[in-house]
Amino acid sequence: MNKKVEASIMDALTTVIDPELRVDIVNLGLINAVDINSIGDVTINMTLTTMGCPLISVLEEMIDEALKILPEVKTTKVELTWEPAWEIDRMSRYAKMALGL
Repeated sequence: MNKKVEASIMDALTTVIDPELRVDIVNLGLINAVDINSIGDVTINMTLTTMGCPLISVLEEMIDEALKILPEVKTTKVELTWEPAWEIDRMSRYAKMALGL
């Protein structure tokens, strides 16, 4: 994937704020991988802080809204995975400070 497009996607994902934790999904360490094909279909592989999180549909909608402003992005799809499991060490220093950890 083009590094510039990948950087634009990751920047856009920093605008997606987890409604419960009030920190963006990138700094929380929820994004495992981003893939975009030649026609602009983006797949976001991510995990959540807990299994059964009721916010997945809200987050999917927020991700779609954040990415559709990018001219390279035509569609978005979120793939949830539990491997690797999310843990506090995946959070950025910023997220840890914002959450008082």
